[in-house]
Amino acid sequence: MAQTLDTRGLKCPQPILKIAILAKQISEGELLEVQADCPSFPDDIKAWCERTGKILLVCADDGTGAFSAQIQF
Repeated sequence: MAQTLDTRGLKCPQPILKIAILAKQISEGELLEVQADCPSFPDDIKAWCERTGKILLVCADDGTGAFSAQIQF
């Protein structure tokens, strides 16, 4: 089951902080879908996943400056 987190409207580092807080409640193997519109989000989420050992499945730009990321825990 995937959880979703909408961080649109938040600027760095708020989206990553929100993900880090929610991560404590997510079990191994679960997916987290995150929506964000912070310009640095793709780089930030990639670095966070590498640092925490999570798998960034996708981080896609929807063409409007918003991003959708899927993280496997």
